[in-house]
Amino acid sequence: MLDLSLLAVFVPTFFIVSITPGMCMTLAMTLGMTIGVKRTIWMMLGEVLGVAIVAIAAVLGVASIMLNYPQAFALLKWLGGAYLIYIGLCMWRSKATLNINDQAQKKISKKALFSQGFLTAIANPKGWAFMISLLPPFINIDYALAPQLTILVAVILVSEFVCMMAYAMGGKSLRIFLKKGDNIKWMNAIAGSLMVAVGVWLAIG
Repeated sequence: MLDLSLLAVFVPTFFIVSITPGMCMTLAMTLGMTIGVKRTIWMMLGEVLGVAIVAIAAVLGVASIMLNYPQAFALLKWLGGAYLIYIGLCMWRSKATLNINDQAQKKISKKALFSQGFLTAIANPKGWAFMISLLPPFINIDYALAPQLTILVAVILVSEFVCMMAYAMGGKSLRIFLKKGDNIKWMNAIAGSLMVAVGVWLAIG
C-alpha cells in the first residue's frame, strides 16, 4: 500500500528539484551539444541507475556507512572529478570542425558514456544528502517499505530522465546555433569548460 497524499506532494517536489541545474543536468547538456541526444541517452541510463542505487541505499541506511568512511568517498569524488576534467581538457584541445559530432561519437564508447553518468550520480555528495533528507519523510511507517520505495524510486528515475532529456535537447539546439558562421570556434571551448566545471564541482562539492 502507499500513502497517496504523500505521493501527490512528492511528485512535483522531486520534479522541481530535478529540473534545477546541477552536475548531471549540466553533463547532459554538454553531451547533447557535443555528441547529440541519441548518444547522450547512454549517459542518462548510467545516471538513473546511479540515482536509483543512491536513493535505495539512503533509505536502507547504507549512507551511514559512507559517512563512517569519508576517505573512501572523497577518493571516489576526486577520481570521478579528475576523469571529467580530463575529458573537458581534451575538448578544449580538439580542433573545431563541422563534423565534431561524428568525431565525438567515434571516440566515446557507449560504455564510457554509461560510466560517466553512473559515476557522476554515485559520487555526488549533494545527491546523497538530498536523498537522505528528502526520501525518509515520504515513507509511511504504517505501510510496507518495499512497494513505497519502488514507486518513489520510479518517480525519481522518470523525473531525472525527462529533465536530462530536456537539457540534452537544449544542448543540441545550442550546437546548431554555434555551427553557424564563426560560432563553431566557440563550441569546443564552451563544451570543454562545462565539462571541466562539472569535474571540479564533483571533486570539491
